[in-house]
Amino acid sequence: MKKLLPVLYYCFLGAILLIGLLLVVSIFPITGNYKFLTVLSGSMEPTIKTGSVVLVQPQKDYKIGDIITFGPTSKTKPPTTHRIYEIKVQAGVPIYLTKGDANNAPDVREIKKTDIIGRVLFDAPYVGYAVSATQNPYGFLLIIIVPAIVIIYDEAQKIWAEVKKKKVAKAVKKEELPPDQTILN
Repeated sequence: MKKLLPVLYYCFLGAILLIGLLLVVSIFPITGNYKFLTVLSGSMEPTIKTGSVVLVQPQKDYKIGDIITFGPTSKTKPPTTHRIYEIKVQAGVPIYLTKGDANNAPDVREIKKTDIIGRVLFDAPYVGYAVSATQNPYGFLLIIIVPAIVIIYDEAQKIWAEVKKKKVAKAVKKEELPPDQTILN
């Protein structure tokens, strides 16, 4: 049990750091136009699970089978992540038709290259739930206060252990001296 607690402690801190890093990275622009976004629907299940975080990057060209993220990025209307189902060319401009893996029919909306945020390079299942939770005030407080309390508690225990060691060492040292000598500290 004593060995399990430090492992759980460091796993918890690692998860908190990862969530914090993803939150910061998703807010600020990154070189190369990489973006971290959260998938909020199950339309790409089982390939990309609801609550996953996806890393997207713009590409020069997209092909059938690529999973792309497109549409506006706002608090009221999140972007969509779907697979390219078909590509049409109208007046020399590619038009992309998409479909969610879990959907029966392709999307009605035709996507222009300018609407595409990027191709999905990587997804981390369920991490988006934690990232989304930190974006509300209570979640943000939890992500700061809980780790702070854990760290303060851990450090207080270490300090208390050092104080006890010093007291024991002082008591041992006092007993080793002859009775007529005093300890000067």
